[in-house]
Amino acid sequence: MTSPDSVQQKTLVKQIMNNSIVSVDSSVTATDAAKMMEDTGIGAVIVLENNLPVGIVTDRDFAIKITAHSYPIDTPVRRIMSSPLISIDPDSDLWIASDLMSTRNVKKLPVIDDDKVVGILTSSDLVKHIADH
Repeated sequence: MTSPDSVQQKTLVKQIMNNSIVSVDSSVTATDAAKMMEDTGIGAVIVLENNLPVGIVTDRDFAIKITAHSYPIDTPVRRIMSSPLISIDPDSDLWIASDLMSTRNVKKLPVIDDDKVVGILTSSDLVKHIADH
């Protein structure tokens, strides 16, 4: 079993986060957001209001809210986003990010620096990092 002591103890979120992020205004339709996700091959979009990150829409949100709850596909993403946004600072320690993801039960954690989304950390990123060390 890997412990914080056996992995580089001072790995920071910014060292393994993914810089490929897509953000959309909260008025964008679910259909348009889904098309952007498909075109870019990502599993989440950050939702902005007045250029500030306020929520996230993941592939799971589409499955649950659009399909299971029968929301129309032209629903604005503000109605299906997860909010308030659970995020982390790029200079945070990776173990803090991991604990936050675990306790809040999120698989995608936006990385925010000075009210701007600078990256995203996923559970897959964490697993890959641990496996590589």
